[in-house]
Amino acid sequence: MRRLIVCCFALPLAVALLALPTRAAQKSRAADKSAAQSSPGYITREVRHELIMLPDYGVFDNLAFRVDGTNVTLIGQVTKPILKSDAGNVVKKIEGVTGVDNQIQVLPPSSMDDGIRMAEYRAIYSESGLMRYAMQAVPPIHIIVDTGKVTLEGVVATQSDKDLANIRAGTVSGVFSVTNNLRVEGK
Repeated sequence: MRRLIVCCFALPLAVALLALPTRAAQKSRAADKSAAQSSPGYITREVRHELIMLPDYGVFDNLAFRVDGTNVTLIGQVTKPILKSDAGNVVKKIEGVTGVDNQIQVLPPSSMDDGIRMAEYRAIYSESGLMRYAMQAVPPIHIIVDTGKVTLEGVVATQSDKDLANIRAGTVSGVFSVTNNLRVEGK
């Protein structure tokens, strides 16, 4: 009978001893995960993902950001005020982000600018050399129109694509100026 009693007491102790390394490993993994989530690389990937996934984000909006430690600064221009607030809200929810400075500019509503936006879209994306960019979920050439001034933002594959987009953007009537901030992939 004594053996049975000893075994009953020894079994929970043995189980507890076996569980210790597992708990320690879990704490270590949790600490590693926490450190990874507060790293600039993790935060950068998550912010980029969350901004691209915003339902109202489109070709006439430009969202960009800077990561400084665990703080994120949102910059760019949008056509809808809700997109500015949505961007700030999703970034605040990212694990590891401790502060968000939302400096996104909401472009003033203008039927003239809306007309220019559509004309720019047709001029750029109907060009045979640039049509492949229109097939993406969020086309990489963003057309920002502010009181008749056009700015092209985004990334293209080649310098000739950048130049072609600039030429096409300049053909639209009612445009006062075109600023080409397109970047060539890999440069």
